[in-house]
Amino acid sequence: MTRTLGVLIFPDFQILDAAGPIAAFEIAARYVPGAYEIKVMARHPGPVASSSRALMVAEPLCSEPLHTLMVAGGEGTRGPALCQDTLAWVSAAAATAQRTTSVCSGAYVLAEAGLLDGRRATTHWQRCPDFARRYPKVRLEPDRIFVRDGDVWTSAGITAGIDLSLALIADDLGEEIARAVAQQLVVYHRRPGGQSQFSALLEMGGQGGRFAALLDWMRERMAEPLGVEKLADRAAMSPRHFARAFAAETGMTPAKAVERLRLETARERVEGSADPIDRVAELTGFGDPERMRRAFLRAFGQPPQALRRAARA
Repeated sequence: MTRTLGVLIFPDFQILDAAGPIAAFEIAARYVPGAYEIKVMARHPGPVASSSRALMVAEPLCSEPLHTLMVAGGEGTRGPALCQDTLAWVSAAAATAQRTTSVCSGAYVLAEAGLLDGRRATTHWQRCPDFARRYPKVRLEPDRIFVRDGDVWTSAGITAGIDLSLALIADDLGEEIARAVAQQLVVYHRRPGGQSQFSALLEMGGQGGRFAALLDWMRERMAEPLGVEKLADRAAMSPRHFARAFAAETGMTPAKAVERLRLETARERVEGSADPIDRVAELTGFGDPERMRRAFLRAFGQPPQALRRAARA
């Protein structure tokens, strides 16, 4: 069975949003000949300049059914998101495709086409506050690498398109092929969809770095209670003002940020140390190992013990 992957690009698209998935599917087809046919398409076919000015040659928008529709992201997303002809084609293609997907800000195109209404979705963390304001009907999950909701898959920024592609390949051809593709790409074999893109956000301390010092302070005190009042006091702000400002900067509440920090720290310890699981729970502020296990299942789709085994395999 040959599955047709249609990658939609447009002027000023992010080239890695398209090239990363294309490479993953190309390599998968080496392992399973005939598994995929890749079509790069644009409303105006021919050479299409990416935001780096590097060109990718596109075919016309096709009328034949696609197995998988993938919309790239990038600085030029506003054009297709405002183009009624493009949106009409995306809607029609999605109606006959087995899967509809987006990379990074390509989610804006799916949202404008109404394909994300009532669904869980994600996009690049830096775009999340704007995306949430524009599309309140979408159940945005700003800290996810990728999100699957039925036959619609969305992913976070740029390299997350490779994570998405590996998950799609695993869905089609199995984990063994996806693992082999990851090895060829020299990337981790499929980060779980729940793994956070929050690490990058935290390193930045929010869009303007306003809370970078606070986040560093929080990292050093994972075992302590970190309620909003305590964080607001550290930031020299009222709790209400702090909660609003923090959410505006980072796209999530302080409580969610604390949990994500604890999860990131706990995962590092689970995978990289010999500490007993209950000790990891204590050191990272979860306290109860069962509470940590439930948080891992929500965020990573696997309990701590499974992640530890996978890291040592």
